[in-house]
Amino acid sequence: MKPVYFISDAHLGSRAIKHGRTQERRLVRFLDSIKEKAGAVYLLGDMFDFWYEYKFVVPKGFTRFLGKLSELTDLGVEVHFFTGNHDIWAYDYLEKECGLIMHRQAQTIELGDKVFFLAHGDGLGDPDPKFKFLRWLFHNRVAQVLFSAVHPRWGMDIGLSWAKHSRLMHEASEPPRYFGEDKEHLVLYAKDYLHGHPDVNYFIFGHRHIELELMLSRTSRLIILGDWITQFTYAVFDGQQLWMENYVEGETEP
Repeated sequence: MKPVYFISDAHLGSRAIKHGRTQERRLVRFLDSIKEKAGAVYLLGDMFDFWYEYKFVVPKGFTRFLGKLSELTDLGVEVHFFTGNHDIWAYDYLEKECGLIMHRQAQTIELGDKVFFLAHGDGLGDPDPKFKFLRWLFHNRVAQVLFSAVHPRWGMDIGLSWAKHSRLMHEASEPPRYFGEDKEHLVLYAKDYLHGHPDVNYFIFGHRHIELELMLSRTSRLIILGDWITQFTYAVFDGQQLWMENYVEGETEP
């Protein structure tokens, strides 16, 4: 089988990322480098820092990225897009215009003879009541309809400003770090899920902005993908083995 690639958390368009255009171009060059050999690409959430589709309007920007995704799907490469907590509000534009396969829930799939559990990771095992309330609110259809009534001129500004404030606040208080096997919510969730689904070989998540590989059992591993802001990390599955890579232009052959 052709290699399958997994990436997450580019947060394109973030007002907190000073090198945003360079970052987007780097991601596009990576996708261009794998377009002839990839069997599928899985984008596991938060590829945009804030994405909201109105009925007749979508966010400006991202033309290089969206064009490259469209090129991949035109070439027959499956591109799967998992919504994260920053791009919940992706509806049908990416599917109709770019040919992406949209996922709004965690998915269990088979690749080769391996079983994968794939999700962005938000809401899985996190007990924080504030986060759980915001996640419920952002997914609430009534709230989404009400927000759609806000003119895009203000709606997009609200969303981008909120996302910037959230990122700067988290970075100032505590940069992303691994909390340990007994405290990391995604690790605890995967371990619990594995009790009822021992056939899962790989759990792959984004969301946490840390690069992590952890053996959960003799036949099961957990991967957290890092990000495409500073780490430029991704996972590759060739039909038999899964491994992590860093995209270093001019040095790494993905």
